[in-house]
Amino acid sequence: MNTSRCRRTHPARGTRRARGVLALAALAVVVTAGACRFPYGFSGGGLPREIRTVAVLPFDNETPAPELQRELAEELRKAMSSRLGLREAAEDQASAIVRGTIVRYEIDVPVAYSANPAQATSARRRLQIVVDVEIVNQLTGKTLWSRKGISAQGEYAENAEAAGRKQAIDRIVNDVIEGAQSQW
Repeated sequence: MNTSRCRRTHPARGTRRARGVLALAALAVVVTAGACRFPYGFSGGGLPREIRTVAVLPFDNETPAPELQRELAEELRKAMSSRLGLREAAEDQASAIVRGTIVRYEIDVPVAYSANPAQATSARRRLQIVVDVEIVNQLTGKTLWSRKGISAQGEYAENAEAAGRKQAIDRIVNDVIEGAQSQW
């Protein structure tokens, strides 16, 4: 008696595998060809093609802190260039303008106090800046993005208000850039 087993291969098994490979290859060709037909994907945002330059106008300043106007405009210009790839231009030559109002600037809100009970001095303070911002496409006259009441806080050590102001301005600039990217 023959104890060795004969292995039978199913004749259709090899052809099924070949058909599966061919089906996957055909699907890949269809997807690739379809992608070539449609140049735009699901990008979710970005600048209109015509926006290449920007002018950041001095914000109206309704606060008693004149340095805010310059510091905010300076940081916005840097971010528009580095993060959005826009070139700075004069207002009459820019394809988009950024304008706004510095609505509120509150300083000296105590956050933490010194541990020494004999001295009731504040160790940390907080400030808050509130702005309204609008980005306008000058070629079409349409508002690309606007937001009222953008608020940011910054904390600083006693007598170091500029450090807290820088924190708050950086947060506002970040909110403007992210908002603009997601809305355009």
